[in-house]
Amino acid sequence: MSTPTFEQMLARIEQIVTSMESGKVDLDTMIKQYEEGQKLIAECQKQLTEVERRVETLIKQADGAVTTKPFDEEMF
Repeated sequence: MSTPTFEQMLARIEQIVTSMESGKVDLDTMIKQYEEGQKLIAECQKQLTEVERRVETLIKQADGAVTTKPFDEEMF
């Protein structure tokens, strides 16, 4: 089984949130969904961190200094 893409994981997180907010799932299912969501969030954060590192590498100047600005969270 291949690793899901960032977009697929994000879509699954949205499904989990919708399900949990519906109030139609029992407590045991809600806990399992919460655990799954936490794992997905951790993997998404890991991927975002890696992408940030790659972007920093791409914008490295010829003298080796990295000129980066923090990501503007409002962009997303």
